[in-house]
Amino acid sequence: MAKPTDINLHQQSRVLELTYEDGTRYKLPCEYLRVYSPSAEVTGHGPGQEILQLNKEEVNITGIEPQGNYAIKLIFDDKHDTGIYTWEYLYELGANYESKWQDYLDRLKASGHERKA
Repeated sequence: MAKPTDINLHQQSRVLELTYEDGTRYKLPCEYLRVYSPSAEVTGHGPGQEILQLNKEEVNITGIEPQGNYAIKLIFDDKHDTGIYTWEYLYELGANYESKWQDYLDRLKASGHERKA
């Protein structure tokens, strides 16, 4: 799987930008990365146990820590820091951003939760 050649955090706009060798570039909002964290707090402990994350519109990333040569750990300002984002998972989040974001918005709506503007 492709490892990003460049990782830039834009804290003011709350966007993590990933650039790959082939020129592919993904700009992933911190909120998106937080609600799709690969941690047990978000994914649960098995299929169907996902926990919908609410009120993450303003979340930001305060730290990025390398995890070996295969992943990074993102540290969020809401104190969430247990998700290990593999290169493969980050690429998947970028490649499937539109459908995954829409799925998140649909799940929020179904739960009766209104996102802050």
